Amino acid sequence: EVRAVLSGGSLANDAVLLNQAGSWTVQGDPTEAAFLVAERKLGTTEQRMQRFRRRGEIPFSSERKLMSTLEEDIARAGEVVVMTKGAPDVLLARCTHERVGSEAVPLTDARRTAIAASVDDLADAALRTLAVAYRPLGTLEAPAADEALERELVFAGVVGMIDPPRTEARDAIAEAMGAGIRVVMITGDHARTASRVAGDLGLAGDAAVVGGQELETLSDAELRERARSASVYARVAPEHKLRIVDALQAEGQIVAMTGDGVNDAPALKAADIGVAMGITGTAVSKEAADMILADDNFATIVAAVREGRAIFANIRRFLRYLLSSNAGEVLTMFLGVVGASVIGLTQVGEGLAAPLLATQILWINLLTDSAPALALGFEPPPADVMRRPPRRLTDRVIDAEMQMDVVLVGLTMAVATLLALDIFLPGGLIAGAGSLDEARTAAFTVLVLAQLYNAFNARSDHQSAFRGLFTNWRLFGAVALSLTLQVLVVHVPFLNHAFGTVPLSGVDWLLCLVLASSVLWVAELRKVVVRRRARTAA
Repeated sequence: EVRAVLSGGSLANDAVLLNQAGSWTVQGDPTEAAFLVAERKLGTTEQRMQRFRRRGEIPFSSERKLMSTLEEDIARAGEVVVMTKGAPDVLLARCTHERVGSEAVPLTDARRTAIAASVDDLADAALRTLAVAYRPLGTLEAPAADEALERELVFAGVVGMIDPPRTEARDAIAEAMGAGIRVVMITGDHARTASRVAGDLGLAGDAAVVGGQELETLSDAELRERARSASVYARVAPEHKLRIVDALQAEGQIVAMTGDGVNDAPALKAADIGVAMGITGTAVSKEAADMILADDNFATIVAAVREGRAIFANIRRFLRYLLSSNAGEVLTMFLGVVGASVIGLTQVGEGLAAPLLATQILWINLLTDSAPALALGFEPPPADVMRRPPRRLTDRVIDAEMQMDVVLVGLTMAVATLLALDIFLPGGLIAGAGSLDEARTAAFTVLVLAQLYNAFNARSDHQSAFRGLFTNWRLFGAVALSLTLQVLVVHVPFLNHAFGTVPLSGVDWLLCLVLASSVLWVAELRKVVVRRRARTAA
């Protein structure tokens, strides 16, 4: 009986088992190859190959859930036999007899019930089940391969095979769910097998498995309602996958669909992101998909989501830094001109003196918008990047919170820079004794240092700049380079002439550092408020 089941499953089979340089490889479907491997371990492969010759084939169909071949049996004088394998429940309904030993005996209702119970037991153990049956046609001429031949079959037996999830799959699913991504399993396997596998993966929860027969009875509106909570679908046909995708999209969901077969192509095409399998996927599925998964590993999809979120976070860091720093420059010039009389810019010569020279503004842009900004792109992903909910379609890259941050930081930079001018200039709110060149040099330096402080502030919109301070050594290198160049501009004579600067004393540098650090402290206070609001809302 065991030999009959394995030989029958190996005949109704399109996989190939190859031995290349002492290493066994599979060409074709791994489920079909499992029959070939088991038969070879049993030691009956050569006998089967010498006895049978294929004369026709009825290909597998997702609707029928069966595959059959027409075989010429040499041991029976060339008589043609139909060999069929497929879903146990479907195949059993087409059988009238069962094999007992080497004989075919009528299949009673009691035996049908017992066989169905054994299939359920295998499925409960997370085993994928396939049944094998055959039918001697009593003719030497192979008829046309037709589905009508798949009837009055002799049930040979059922096999259970384990298709274990990858060890990293459970953790990947948990990470995806923690990131607000809903994972749905759609399979052609038995409902009990699907339920057990989903439970092992931490996916099923308390929701019942939705079967293909139930899907047939649901209207589109009912399916949308069901799809809101269902996470596991079993015994589905290709058109069911497409309906599930459509139902989820109708609920406003962004759907990523994975698949490997020809029949998956419509659902892959309809999904917002179609992901085909690169190893087992067919050419049709790859053509229909938006992406091809090179290693056929679900964990890779989750890793890609993590990487995508990290890239998006870096884009926001980059924008936050550049916009707030440039806002500081714009506000410095605008407020410096508008409030010139207040800070003493109108008392240092004829007419109105600009807060900064054009060459100084250009130098600031060259110094701070290059190396520090690029270094922010190397920030590691935020620790909670996979614990945040997905962004909504209506969410903006530069949202209201970032806009407020840009204005606050920019305004703080401008106030600190203009305060440096006022401290050094005679007159104004704070009477100083410096020249215009000295005041501009101090203000120029404060604005550069403020933007370097801002590079650390821009690493996160809500976490403290001191958290994970040393995780990006490139940022420290970029800041050190910019600071060194600024020192040279202030203290090298020929650069003094080019940029209108004068050397500063140690005390002056300390004052500039303190004034520029206000950007960091104001931002830290804002982040404290944001974190407290988030905890209160939670």
